[in-house]
Amino acid sequence: MSISNIFKAYDVRGIYPNELNEELAEKIARAFVVLRKNELKKEALTVVVGRDMRLSSPALHQAVVRGLTGQGADVIDVGLVSAPTFYFAVCYLGADGGLMVSASHNPKEYNGIKITRENAKPLGAGNGMEEIKQMTEAGEFSEPERKGEVTMHEGILGEQVKYEERGIDLKKIRQFKIVADPANAMGAQYLGKLFADLPQVELVKMNFELDGSFPAHQADPFQEKNIADLKKKVLAEKADLGIATDGDGDRIFFIDNEGGLLEPAILRGIMAKIFLRQYPEATICYDIRPGKITEDMILANGGVPSVTRVGHSLIKKQMLEVGAVFGGESSGHFFVKFPHGVYEAPMLVILKLLLELTEADRNLADYARPLKKYFHSGEINFQVADKNAVLERLREKYSDANINELDGLTFTYPDFWFNVRLSNTESLVRLNLEARSKELMEEKTEEVSGVIVG
Repeated sequence: MSISNIFKAYDVRGIYPNELNEELAEKIARAFVVLRKNELKKEALTVVVGRDMRLSSPALHQAVVRGLTGQGADVIDVGLVSAPTFYFAVCYLGADGGLMVSASHNPKEYNGIKITRENAKPLGAGNGMEEIKQMTEAGEFSEPERKGEVTMHEGILGEQVKYEERGIDLKKIRQFKIVADPANAMGAQYLGKLFADLPQVELVKMNFELDGSFPAHQADPFQEKNIADLKKKVLAEKADLGIATDGDGDRIFFIDNEGGLLEPAILRGIMAKIFLRQYPEATICYDIRPGKITEDMILANGGVPSVTRVGHSLIKKQMLEVGAVFGGESSGHFFVKFPHGVYEAPMLVILKLLLELTEADRNLADYARPLKKYFHSGEINFQVADKNAVLERLREKYSDANINELDGLTFTYPDFWFNVRLSNTESLVRLNLEARSKELMEEKTEEVSGVIVG
């Protein structure tokens, strides 16, 4: 059986146990140890291991620990954690890297392994993933002189909450009523812990019980159907805002007091403004998909915009290269540069947003209204026979545009702009289009879709 399809651009992911099982997880862990020993030129390695609440995660977690210790690495086991807490642990505990068993927002039959180097430095396609894949496929590992040992580290979440609350006066945050829906997934863990430190905030919980069968809905807030109940509950409770997180808790979305989704591009712009107050003239990263309000707000607040390719590992890599203090992806990932590494920080985003609304003395809908200057198609996927032929048709049709080739093709005109990317793993083309008016957005989305379909 070929295992190539489980090695993705940013992590390992597949259906359990047909595509990803304990035997493979153990080999992947062994391969990681070999890779890191070679990279660091040292024999003694310490690796952080964590897992999410999926039904297959405990067994895969044990297999990963077996592989790491079997190849001679010492393990710090942080247990059941969200992805942001996992990244924090790798950085805070000074480990040489980490492996987390999780399939993020994928349906319940999936599982996966997130892989990171020291200081949460990303490992992905073109950056170590191919080597891990080759070693896993070969399955031949030399036995080390000593086996690794396992240390359990309890309470890492509490340490993370304290760390991210530093420098924020929690008492300044006004009274809020917040509805949160983590979809029975890992966001429940840090949301509960964070809001316990904010007694002035009334937290209305939806689907907080950790359950890898996802009884309420899939843990993917990017899909409208998965946040429909949260929107209704915000209105029914007359809440100030709603919060939704994904399966491993590294993506976060906000619903305003009128039941509308705060577009990630707008939230990213708000965060850029806040971070630029703290770090004047700093660089802010954001991905190439349309979301022009972000660039507007970075420039308006004296910052330096830095456009990246799509993908959390690619944004983190660029943030490190350009020294960005903050970065955001259109899919709800928001990254912060901490002294010890760059990784997603949804708790810090929550605290900064609540403080901003407190100081502005406005509700979220009113605060965001002036920022809704552009109209977005959302991401539209097309199944196509020939992906490259699609790009050629678009080049021909829109040859008079300003064309950028950073990630797929981005075509820019004065009144509308769009990005078309090819899926790495499927015969899919992804379209994101934005315009200065709703009518133009709808007209151009239909037009570009026609060219893609051919």
